[in-house]
Amino acid sequence: MRYTEIGGRKVSALCLGAMKFGSQTGDAESAALLDRFLEAGGTFIDTADCYQYWVDGFEGHESETFLGRWRRERGITDEAVIATKVGAQPTVPGGGPEAWEGLSEQAVTTAVERSRRRLGVDRIDLLYTHKEDPNTPLEETMAAFARLVDEGAVDQLGMSNHRTWRLERARAALQAHGHRVTVLQYRYSYLQPRHEVQLESNAFTHVTPDLLDYVASENAAGRDLAVVAYTSLLGGAYTRPERTDRLGPAYDHPGTRNRMAALDAVARDTGATRNQVVLSWLIGGGIVPVVGVSEPGQLDEAVEATDLELTPEQREVLDGAH
Repeated sequence: MRYTEIGGRKVSALCLGAMKFGSQTGDAESAALLDRFLEAGGTFIDTADCYQYWVDGFEGHESETFLGRWRRERGITDEAVIATKVGAQPTVPGGGPEAWEGLSEQAVTTAVERSRRRLGVDRIDLLYTHKEDPNTPLEETMAAFARLVDEGAVDQLGMSNHRTWRLERARAALQAHGHRVTVLQYRYSYLQPRHEVQLESNAFTHVTPDLLDYVASENAAGRDLAVVAYTSLLGGAYTRPERTDRLGPAYDHPGTRNRMAALDAVARDTGATRNQVVLSWLIGGGIVPVVGVSEPGQLDEAVEATDLELTPEQREVLDGAH
């Protein structure tokens, strides 16, 4: 397993997504996957307080609730860094984005208390804003986040799915309170969409060149900022043609075909799978990929990818495909 740092804390360079744990993936299977991840050296786990309210039969707390139970049963303390998100839990049963709690001071405070209780922790390792809340001033949200850090309820702060100008406004707001965002989470993978075209879900916000430039600028200024990538394997699109077709119009351009050809060339050269090359490409570029798995073989494939280091020539082949 390879490792990296977020906000000065060492974590595995691969993050295990727990979105379906305790819901679509049963408790026994979920626990076995988490155990296997830790045994392989994994330490970074991702969830949210709303996973998976949109699936029939579930309310949105199932992932956090399961992780808390797993921690208690296994006696897990600081062996695992668990990141969660707030702001996208509906306030009414059956509600969607129109009913999200949002990021007001009261909503954030209440959500964090619920998450701490479910996870069974005094302090949340990493807390993200899940999605932009246009109805709440960003300064109010950041003041609430800063207070939670001061009170010891949260360790590190992150933001997900926010436009770059809002990140800069958040940085300024947090700086006034003596704190900063250390992690960003966005959709990112090797295949690149056309940014002017809507992704298959409006809940996704993709990494843009402007965002990468912002991150590079922050890091150059000594304000270390990590990027975590969700949907890093595009829901199986690299290995299942029917999933590729479902990516939608944003990926329907020559660059997708050219990049798939480059990916196959590097996979042949390394003897690795497409998925492993994609994960290695992300990790080698300083990105922490989140992977969602439902069976041991998928987890093993992802873990093994952390040992694959692409040569400069192989990265040039991948980066040069447009």
